[in-house]
Amino acid sequence: MTILKRTAKVETLKEFSFGKCRFIRHLSLLLVCSSLSCVQVVQAKKNKDLSVEEVTQQKTKVKGVITDDVGEPLAGATVQLQGTTQGVIADMDGRYEMEVPAKCKLVVSYIGMITKIVDYNGEKELNVALVSNVKELDEVAVVAFARQKKESVIASISTVKPSDLKVPSSNLTTAFAGRVAGLVSFQTSGEPGQDNASFFVRGITSFGRDAKKDPLILIDGVELTTDDLARMNTDDIASFSIMKDAAATALYGARGANGVIAVTTKEGREGKISVNARIENSFSSPTRMIDLADPITYMYMHNEAVKTRDPLGQAIYSSEKIYMTERGLYPEIFPATDWYATMFKNVTTNQRANLSLSGGGSVARYYVAVNFTQDNGSLKVDKRNNFNSNIDLKKIAVRSNINLKLTKTTDFAIRLSSTFDDYRGPIDGGEKMYFKVIRANPVMFKPYYQADERYSYAKHILFGNFGHAGYINPYAEAMKGYQDHSKNQMIVQFEGKQDLG
Repeated sequence: MTILKRTAKVETLKEFSFGKCRFIRHLSLLLVCSSLSCVQVVQAKKNKDLSVEEVTQQKTKVKGVITDDVGEPLAGATVQLQGTTQGVIADMDGRYEMEVPAKCKLVVSYIGMITKIVDYNGEKELNVALVSNVKELDEVAVVAFARQKKESVIASISTVKPSDLKVPSSNLTTAFAGRVAGLVSFQTSGEPGQDNASFFVRGITSFGRDAKKDPLILIDGVELTTDDLARMNTDDIASFSIMKDAAATALYGARGANGVIAVTTKEGREGKISVNARIENSFSSPTRMIDLADPITYMYMHNEAVKTRDPLGQAIYSSEKIYMTERGLYPEIFPATDWYATMFKNVTTNQRANLSLSGGGSVARYYVAVNFTQDNGSLKVDKRNNFNSNIDLKKIAVRSNINLKLTKTTDFAIRLSSTFDDYRGPIDGGEKMYFKVIRANPVMFKPYYQADERYSYAKHILFGNFGHAGYINPYAEAMKGYQDHSKNQMIVQFEGKQDLG
């Protein structure tokens, strides 16, 4: 049966041959038939019942998704039939599709991952999860459009794992220090809403107030500000890269002169719905306390300063006042106020919560996340007041990434990012309130006084001061009122991809 089928193919070729080659054509037909006959005889001796399907193994189509050890798709992963050069490369979503024999071994590999050999037994779908190779990852760098071995990369590029950016803070920029080589980062304030860290990717290139130049910040390919980067939730980040030298930033022209920070957010992947939730409660306190002079030392040094400027000048604080204050006698007349302990708490609490949903099918995939943070100040509040002037910053962030597979060659993505900030705090802000506490006189008056018989009619708080009330009373300043404001922002991005190959 095999000989007849193959002979028919040769006869068909004979009909389209040229007449001048008739002798060569018949000779070729004779040689092919003879060769096939010999093959059939040898096979018959080995196994007389051998069928055509066993001689030529049938191929089946297999497809699946290549992911890492945390479930993220690996774009560019290689799937190869073991022992051959036949293979395919996974697409941007980690999906692959190829024809292989019904029973074979597939070699799945990816840079930075341990190569895996998988047995295939005819399944229609075969998903493979690779495990990170820590040693190899140290030798790999991520460039603009691909991955290369570090020894072959001439540009200066650093990548940071999103898990390394998870710190007990609602501000992403505070997590940069000490995690990226060549990046200088420092934080000048811990006040909620004013705690963005300043960072230099390529160092300081000039002097003066204009020396600080922010790098180009790209979030999902869109240029945004440092505030937008600070508000990002680490759970939404898929990749974080920093390009530092001219070779790495050449693609971005003059805008990349101060370095480029490229952030990519997570996308949904094909499969069942995945739900992730995280709730945190953290404690914050000053990293360093300023040592202030105690009330007695303060009075001695103040008198000394007066005498230094004018030897005939009159000392502000008498020996009696110093003596009475030192022994704690008559505190209403000779007060000694620790303004920092009066106005500020040593520890405050902050809360954070995050909820994300992801999943989808072959046509549509989605990733939706909601993040809530509440940062509180350390200002003490008097219960007798009818409002709270302490810092209270609430932030809600919503992110939605939807990917649609319109055709085999057409992809469409819709990305939505919204932030809602609500701030309440002192009228002058937390920084100026701190300056008032540092400059307040600790021995002239108390923060407030209890009403005696003379002022028994007073329903309000009797704030302390001296003389013509020209001194700063931080307690009275905090009770003046408060400020509140809100800020809302929404960014919508549409992206279409067409494969023209």
